[in-house]
Amino acid sequence: MNKYIYPLMLLAMISWAIAWTNAKIVGEYLSFYNLIFLRFLLGFISLVPFILIRKSPIPKISHIKYIIIPSILFFIYNLAFFKGTHLGLAGKGAILVTTLNPLFTVLIMSIINKNIVKKEFLGILIGIIGGIVIMDVYSEGIDVIIDNNNIYFIICATTWGFMTVCINYAQKLIDPYMFIGLCYLFTMLISIPFINLGEINISSLDFRFYFNFFFVSIGAMSFGTSIYMYSTPILGPSKASIFIFSVPLFAMGTAYIFLNEAFTINIILGGLLGLVAIYIVNRT
Repeated sequence: MNKYIYPLMLLAMISWAIAWTNAKIVGEYLSFYNLIFLRFLLGFISLVPFILIRKSPIPKISHIKYIIIPSILFFIYNLAFFKGTHLGLAGKGAILVTTLNPLFTVLIMSIINKNIVKKEFLGILIGIIGGIVIMDVYSEGIDVIIDNNNIYFIICATTWGFMTVCINYAQKLIDPYMFIGLCYLFTMLISIPFINLGEINISSLDFRFYFNFFFVSIGAMSFGTSIYMYSTPILGPSKASIFIFSVPLFAMGTAYIFLNEAFTINIILGGLLGLVAIYIVNRT
């Protein structure tokens, strides 16, 4: 599977990009906690067959902490993800998160390793410039970044940066499929005290909900996040996180089609800079 890592990662990023629009739509139907519970329940169920087929070994008790920590981060990320897309613009949120995320990841790894690779720094810099171009900071001013609703997106970027580093170390000790499946299970369990199942009225959930919830759970999480988690220890957290720079262009395109959010020339240029950042960091 390793030889397919790069195309699979790109497909995973596309699934993540679409998820920002999906999340805003499903947020109209259910509470954020119910969405987290159902999302991770479905994600866990979808991975059970793979775990059984691979006969993935059960992790040692001493390794459970490596599952609990990412699961807590998953819960925080998803709560901020659903709140942010509900209150703010899905496309702009995707840009802010995907611009800051790799920066936080590389900074964390640089602190841990006390070293930073020049091409990674250059890639991060170009990716950040791409994000700034997409958000049109030059015309709209710094307020577009520090808007109150964007605090949820900043939380997303921060927690995902720490989670990427945790995933890198955890999967050196735990089978990837078992690790991913248990993270989904633990995140679902963490959400249980906050859910209200009485809120879920099946008759009020139409095709629009099911269609978007399928992509935000099975598409973005069961496929996209699982591929990212599997690939992180193979590529390394810095390289893996750089792929996230490809998300803004796809996210804004989807938000334009389904949510009528603006899609302008600066978005295209910024998205291309994100792709250049990926190439620079991953070239041999």
